[in-house]
Amino acid sequence: MGLRPAGASAVMTETTAPSSARRGLHVITWGCQMNVYDSARMSDVLRPLGYQPVELPDAADMIILNTCHIRDKAAEKVFSELGRLRLIKEARKAEGQQTIIAVAGCVAQAEGQEILTRAPYVDIVLGPQTYHRLPEMVARAARAGGAVIDTDFPAEQKFDFLPEAAAPQTKGNYTSFLTIQEGCDKFCSFCVVPYTRGAESSRPVTSVLAEARRMAESGVQDITLLGQNVNAYHGEGPDGTVWGLAQLAYELAKIPGLSRIRYSTSHPRDMDDALINAHRDLPELMPFLHLPVQSGSDRILAAMNRGHTADQYRDIVLKLRAVRPDLALSSDFIVGHPGETDEDFEATMQLVRDVKFALAYSFKYSQRPGTPAAGAPLQVPEDVKDARLQALQALLRQQQDEFNATLVGKTIPVLFTGEGRKPGQIVGRSPWLQPIHVQGPHSLIGQTFSVKVTERLTNSLSGELVEETEYA
Repeated sequence: MGLRPAGASAVMTETTAPSSARRGLHVITWGCQMNVYDSARMSDVLRPLGYQPVELPDAADMIILNTCHIRDKAAEKVFSELGRLRLIKEARKAEGQQTIIAVAGCVAQAEGQEILTRAPYVDIVLGPQTYHRLPEMVARAARAGGAVIDTDFPAEQKFDFLPEAAAPQTKGNYTSFLTIQEGCDKFCSFCVVPYTRGAESSRPVTSVLAEARRMAESGVQDITLLGQNVNAYHGEGPDGTVWGLAQLAYELAKIPGLSRIRYSTSHPRDMDDALINAHRDLPELMPFLHLPVQSGSDRILAAMNRGHTADQYRDIVLKLRAVRPDLALSSDFIVGHPGETDEDFEATMQLVRDVKFALAYSFKYSQRPGTPAAGAPLQVPEDVKDARLQALQALLRQQQDEFNATLVGKTIPVLFTGEGRKPGQIVGRSPWLQPIHVQGPHSLIGQTFSVKVTERLTNSLSGELVEETEYA
């Protein structure tokens, strides 16, 4: 389906008509980068109804809690936060002010009716695929005076019904997220995403390019394409053919002002030769790739239903580094998946030693109701998971420090994005996503300059400008 005009839907009704009344909107976002993007788009959807962002929930006529179901005890954290929001709602009600509380995101999708049972003061519960219908839900909640729940997987693409992303959301920012793909068909044994985000779907190419151009026109230079399996992108092209992520990247690289392109999160099964060659051909495609592997044991990878082996992952890395020698990798790891033995864990440690990661995220396995691994036998004891995680994280921290050390003394391009914490300091990001601090004039913010790295810190780099010469 093609992109509809901004603000259009099948039928314009009183529920979608613009409002001149100004209302406060406060969005609390947890979880992944896609949730950050979704929160911005929910603000866009509600703007025609008069909702404008406010910093504090106490001043908000509507509060949205955009949730994530990936981490352990995610639902309980949501209910804890809802208890705090209830007090705000009651205090505002005593002053004659109405407050709508909405729970969105993956916890809403998974726990919809339970949320309304345990927190009956919640007005709206909506899943990640339905926020384009948020204005209608607001009208229904106000009209009926009762809770509204919408956690369907609608047949229509939500992106076809969304208004254009508002320029103020990105103006003055030089980096931004852009969701191009959602959902997952992989069904890893430990993961709830297929049940909360639905099947894999991709935005049409024209829609993605149009939003990317608007971002670039507002000053964005560094863009991160988002998707649960972003390299599984298969959007409809302008000519009706299906485009992959590589073809999309080549077209994005033509947009004036868009000098840096990234994508996350990718899956090894979808890392094809076309995308690998795009890393060779496009200087705009940054040399930093998040490619989760989860485990280095073939037996555990099979139990996880990952669809690849450890050596296949190693082969992908070799191909990537052959075409882009400066490419650095980050990854995700889960320790203590059901059935994981000491030998399986050692295979993971060996993969880490072989590949060498610039950054990585590692977690203990935790059960997610409804996933295959939740009821699997041979659950690993918590103390064993703790010990393995500590050993893995020590190795990963060492590799991160070693990678950062390789940059000391080198001159690299840095896109400056804002002021630093110290007087006269500005901060930017390297091609490999590290924050880097230098002493320099604020006039350089929004520009890319050459910086000589002088020091590696725990989570950042320090450097000095190279004669304040703009990077070419």
